[in-house]
Formats: sequence, C-alpha cells, structure tokens
Amino acid sequence: MKYLSIVLACVFLFSLSSCATKGQTGALGGAAAGALIGQAIGHNTGATLIGAAVGTMLGNIVGNEMDKYDREQLNHTYERGVSYQRSAWVNPDTGNQYMVSPQPAYQNPNTSRICRRAEIEAIVDGKPQKTYSTACRDEYGSWQLQ
Repeated sequence: MKYLSIVLACVFLFSLSSCATKGQTGALGGAAAGALIGQAIGHNTGATLIGAAVGTMLGNIVGNEMDKYDREQLNHTYERGVSYQRSAWVNPDTGNQYMVSPQPAYQNPNTSRICRRAEIEAIVDGKPQKTYSTACRDEYGSWQLQ
C-alpha cells in the first residue's frame, strides 16, 4: 500500500504540471489506474507494479497517440465490433494505424456494468505497439476505458 500511495502522489504532482503532454498525462493516469487495479487483484507490491506498467503503456497510447477520430473509431469497435474480428483504420490526419480485435462482452461482477476487452495493435510514427484494453459502459451507455 505504501507504493500505491507514492504512485498516486506522483500522479497528482505531475497532473498539476502545465507542461505535461497528453501522452504524459495519459500515461500517468493509466499508471494510477493500473496500480489500483493491480493492488485490488493481487494485494501485493508486485501486482501493483505490474498494473502500473500496463496502465502506463495503455495510457500513453490512448493519451498521446489517439485523437478524437481514433477514440470514436475505438468506441465504434467496442459497440459494434464482431468478437475476435479485427477492425482497422488509418487516421487521416496523423497517418497512425490501428487494428483492434474485440472480445465478447461480459458483465463485470463487481460493478454490474457491461465490459469488453480488446487487443489494440498500433503503428505510430512507424513504430509498432501492442496492448490490451478494457472498456465498460457508463450509466449513459458510453464506453469508458478502464
């Protein structure tokens, strides 16, 4: 729990920084969320650190690389994508490429919300990246990355 407090304090301090980029902010938010989830699942420092690492990677991709167009495409994939069938797009403004393979929807036993996990492969500035994300419907029916 000590490490979790340190991670959250760092996230708070960096989020106050006016010079943080979208990617840094996304990575920090992802690290915090990942650390919380890792701690909740594993109840140990190792799980917290793994959760923070995974959250950082996902947060960086979403925060830094995905603009509004990409987030809309990702939301469409969560909403209408056929399970295990890849949806792909190229951002017309950035040239970044995304391939998303959604998995079947399920009901989260803790929140009772409908959630869906997806594998995201991206080519950003010519560099391939791969991560997994989970999104759940909020009370308004919109998909929110977890």
